Amino acid sequence: MQKQIALAILTGLTLCQLANAGTPKNVLVVAQSIDDLASLDPAEGFEFSSVQSFNSLYQRLVQSNRSNPANIEAALASHWVAGKDGQSLQFTLKPGARFASGNPVRPEDVIFSLSRAVKLNKSPAFILNELGWKAENVDGFLKKTGNNQVELSWPAKVGPSFALSILSAPIASIVDAKTVQANEQNGDAGNGWLKSHSAGSGSFQLREYKPHEALVLDANPRSPAGAPLLKTVIFKNVPDAAARRLQLEQGDADIARDLSADQIAALSGKTGVKVQVFPSAALYYVAFNTVSPSNSSLKNPAVWEAARWLIDYDGVANKLLRGQFKVHQSFLPSGFLGALKDQPYRFDPARAKAILAKAGIKDLTIKLDTFNQPPYADIAQSLQASFAQAGIRLELQPAIGSQVYAKVRARSHEGVLLSWTPDYFDPHSNASAFAINRDDGTKTLAWRNGWVIPALSDKTDQAVQETRPAKRVALYSALQKDIQKNSPFVLAFQASQQVVLRSNVQGFLQGLNADQVYFDKVSK
Repeated sequence: MQKQIALAILTGLTLCQLANAGTPKNVLVVAQSIDDLASLDPAEGFEFSSVQSFNSLYQRLVQSNRSNPANIEAALASHWVAGKDGQSLQFTLKPGARFASGNPVRPEDVIFSLSRAVKLNKSPAFILNELGWKAENVDGFLKKTGNNQVELSWPAKVGPSFALSILSAPIASIVDAKTVQANEQNGDAGNGWLKSHSAGSGSFQLREYKPHEALVLDANPRSPAGAPLLKTVIFKNVPDAAARRLQLEQGDADIARDLSADQIAALSGKTGVKVQVFPSAALYYVAFNTVSPSNSSLKNPAVWEAARWLIDYDGVANKLLRGQFKVHQSFLPSGFLGALKDQPYRFDPARAKAILAKAGIKDLTIKLDTFNQPPYADIAQSLQASFAQAGIRLELQPAIGSQVYAKVRARSHEGVLLSWTPDYFDPHSNASAFAINRDDGTKTLAWRNGWVIPALSDKTDQAVQETRPAKRVALYSALQKDIQKNSPFVLAFQASQQVVLRSNVQGFLQGLNADQVYFDKVSK
């Protein structure tokens, strides 16, 4: 009852409305777990619940096309021109564009937003670092060239098309500098305030965020993207998947996300609900922390190799989580340039035991962190059973998402089962995460797991700088094989997103990447 009261206050709904099945026509209620959410600052938020909100709250200069994400199109920019040097872009801002506050969108806001994101150096900062932007040099590459124009240049040896892909990532969201600066405290560039507020130009603006309860977005009629069809979207924190299903069936929620395969099957064909399946670029993997302070065995490549033969790939994808996964063993998801589709590994515990025995490893126990949500819990239990057949004891450590992320970012985990979705539609998005770590302060996935790889990092840089498509595909193919064969990452599955909606919900769209969740065209 206490949570109902809190939610009623947040949304303006009455307790009477909450008690009756059915949500108001101009309000969309999404039942999911938002326990992973740590920050709503686009320079910091890197969790699924925060990233999926950024397209609603913010705009970037450019964005991926909703139907074909490989195509970059204008957003806050009306158009752009590439410099003759091949390492600069001049953007003209959309005339009359305003933030939700009413402040006009200026070149100064673009410069402030990108510089701020680099200098804060939070988890997603490595994306902008790919342009060669660092805290000490970024200001020299951002220049106002007219009342409505801004020029961005970069020192990295990459061309304009790649730079546009980078600028379509959530971290490149443009914030209202005047509003953010007015809420700065102790030199934090407004980070503390933006954790639970918004200062963007998206179709929605943040009304309220109550951790572990609800995230409430209201329509932004001033948005250059156009006002949404709904008045309010509520992301209601419902940690239990069975409760999410029940709320959807009763009409207390309009959309339920992250249901189990059995729950999806039970709802299929039921009156009043519909199941929509969206292709996803999300990859599920196991990673071992090679600098674990509690388990030195995890730096041994024999453990990594054995693990590749200890996942019941077919059982998980085709039986346990049917319809939600396919086996995928490379770091580029299907749909991306150069993605490998081969599957060199299968479930073979005898082979894994031999690998461990040859390395002198026995009686190994690994603490495995993961989310306490489907499908992670189901996969983790399968891993626990299959690893045991080679004598590896997995101690499962389920927790809410924000706790798991905090542990991994602090490199205090041993093993972890997580998923990764590209930040922009280019193969370098994943390559830079899995295959770059020179231990220079850039906090990629490889860094988080203590895997220092300067030679592989050089190969990854070579791939992103290559302009010949066939050669670029060949370079990414080689990188994927390197990661497949010898790394602390065990890539296992690619997801399909199954979302269940009430039958009256129309216009919901979800793309390949985590941020490509669109609510502005939704109606009931």
